[in-house]
Amino acid sequence: MNSRRIALVTGGNRGIGLQLVREFLERGFEVVLSCRNLEQGREATQQWGSLLKRLNFLELDVADSKQVVQAAAQFGERFECLDVLVNNAGILLDASESILSVSEEVIEQTIDTNSLGPLRVTKSFLPYLRKSQAARVINVSSLAGQLSTMGNWAPAYSISKSTLNAVTCLLSNELSPEGISVNAVSPGWIKTEMGGEGATGTLEEGADTILWLATEASPDLTGQFLRDRERTDW
Repeated sequence: MNSRRIALVTGGNRGIGLQLVREFLERGFEVVLSCRNLEQGREATQQWGSLLKRLNFLELDVADSKQVVQAAAQFGERFECLDVLVNNAGILLDASESILSVSEEVIEQTIDTNSLGPLRVTKSFLPYLRKSQAARVINVSSLAGQLSTMGNWAPAYSISKSTLNAVTCLLSNELSPEGISVNAVSPGWIKTEMGGEGATGTLEEGADTILWLATEASPDLTGQFLRDRERTDW
């Protein structure tokens, strides 16, 4: 049995994804940084010194079904199992729109990336997750998708995150009997390109609950929406 713990982070070339990649490496993981543009991933990590010895890169556009399948096959050429999958890649295209003004095209594109993307990736990498002793799938969601408190900001984004939460529940129901936990996390309003200059949270704060789920939380914790290491309403 391979003693290395393997983590894959989608959208790992910037923001919370890049922070997660670094912190997983610092915790001794072998890490796969996946993103659409590998050059951006390499540039973002080139100063990381010895950490680079356990860092791998994988070209992956979560909205491209064919490429997701190909990426999973490429992953399998190097690794036998996957212990932690963080579905972090996402887009925000409609921050200034309302539900009455946003186009169907933008809604469809956002759902394709933010909701169906994590489903595609999880399904394609499932053979490797099944080989882990306690695999964990963590979907990066948002309070923008929380039905109980939903406002009117970024409607396509909000719809996509509500849909991702539904995907999380359904995957958890399917996979928990196999010992694979699946949870959704709201990282908070974090200072990233997507979060904007007004955001109050740090990258470390945004990554905290995700890392906790991946390394410390009970593997029995599944099918939940979490914020600050606590369960929150859907």
